[in-house]
Amino acid sequence: MVNLVRDGVAVKMSKRAGTVITLDDLVEAIGVDASRYVMIRSSVDSSIDIDLALWASASNENPVYYVQYAHARLASLARNAAELGISADDPDLSLLTHEQEGELIRTIGEYPRVVASAAELREPHRIARYLEELAGAYHRFYGACRVLPQGDEEPGPVNTARLALGNATRQVLANGLELLGVSAPERM
Repeated sequence: MVNLVRDGVAVKMSKRAGTVITLDDLVEAIGVDASRYVMIRSSVDSSIDIDLALWASASNENPVYYVQYAHARLASLARNAAELGISADDPDLSLLTHEQEGELIRTIGEYPRVVASAAELREPHRIARYLEELAGAYHRFYGACRVLPQGDEEPGPVNTARLALGNATRQVLANGLELLGVSAPERM
């Protein structure tokens, strides 16, 4: 069962009254990626409530935007690192000792199990929910740990290690979004 919400009120649909919203209408209202994601995000045995304003918004409250924004932010980080001449080659990962780094590493490590479970149980919503967890772990890491040097600060081994962690996160986000048929934008 799919329920649409517009302006905080459930939209009543009726074939006779002509108030049916088709998938094409949904795509037009919230976009292809959000339409696909909102349908995949819920278990098949639960109802789906689609708040059109939420899913059309460019805010962290919108789950697909939140995940895609994490990917785009990581792509920007990689571009900025390249401009500064910082490479993620041969990182010393033992330098990743901050609590948020550990959380992000653990969350990345869950990816193979989540994908295997989603495939075995035929429950793609597990991947979508995992990507939201990963994006959250990344955003917390980003807020707590500076990846690139600032000002006159020289790049060091910790920058390389954090960039490598960011690249791994970006790859997992891109892979997960691809599995769901949702784009992984480089810029937003």
